[in-house]
Amino acid sequence: MTLTSALLGSYRGRFAPSPSGSLHFGSLIAALASYLDAKANHGTWLVRIEDIDTPRVVKGADSDILRTLEAYGLHWDESVIWQSQRHARYQEILNALLNQQQCYACHCTRKQIKAAGGLYAGHCRSLGLTAEHHALRIAQHCPVYQFNDAIQGLVTVNTELAQEDYIVKRSDGLYAYQLVVVVDDHDQQISHIIRGADLLEPTARQLSLFQQLGWQQPLYGHVPLAVAAPGFKLSKQNHAPAIDNRHPQPALCAALAFLGITVPTALQNAPVTELLAYAITHYQRANVPQKLEVVVQQGTAGYQF
Repeated sequence: MTLTSALLGSYRGRFAPSPSGSLHFGSLIAALASYLDAKANHGTWLVRIEDIDTPRVVKGADSDILRTLEAYGLHWDESVIWQSQRHARYQEILNALLNQQQCYACHCTRKQIKAAGGLYAGHCRSLGLTAEHHALRIAQHCPVYQFNDAIQGLVTVNTELAQEDYIVKRSDGLYAYQLVVVVDDHDQQISHIIRGADLLEPTARQLSLFQQLGWQQPLYGHVPLAVAAPGFKLSKQNHAPAIDNRHPQPALCAALAFLGITVPTALQNAPVTELLAYAITHYQRANVPQKLEVVVQQGTAGYQF
């Protein structure tokens, strides 16, 4: 898939959950933020299932996520794609990078890198190792040290981290997130990416890979993380409870409040279509808190922060 003149300049956003469990309140915020930003800008909103990390995939979680999005009125505009069905495309890009000597094989282990200080120092860059049974790393030619985030403002990246040759294919044969997300966003012609602030640091690498591949970069915006305590985000790994599909209004209203939209009392039990219609007309990026995290507590009255 390539960019077409008909879509250049149009807004195309996306929500890309990993099927490692059910959607929780933190993931609802990310989904809702990307949806509202797209719809408030008369854009298209897509859903992608990021199931490339197969050891973390929970059977049936993808279907559960899609049902939850529908229960909350978050309907996607085009067919859902699964990363696990796109291996040939990722390998095509890797082959091109290898042929252009823009990536290389590496035999360094995590233990070795940690012992050397935690950042990979390019040890294998000139060794000429064969790709088979080794990880592949990008030969970093386009480091990004700063970028303007649509919500967080100017973001400065650690210099050594920006310059690091990061992994694009793991030694176990799995394609790395940094590669596949850029290829997917390019192929789906994504123009705007609104997501959680836990992905703020990887954004610099994704911007650099867009540059290295000669592709148009999307605009990124990162909403605060919902955390149970400072530094302890709501996540599937931390066993955050699934949101309620049968009675979505309380969680939906709380997520809207998190994003700076106060729903009138008279609307709080309205159908999700009415709640979202109200939210679209009142959403503004400027009202989203310019923070990296917000402490959230779940009580009998719902989510509070």
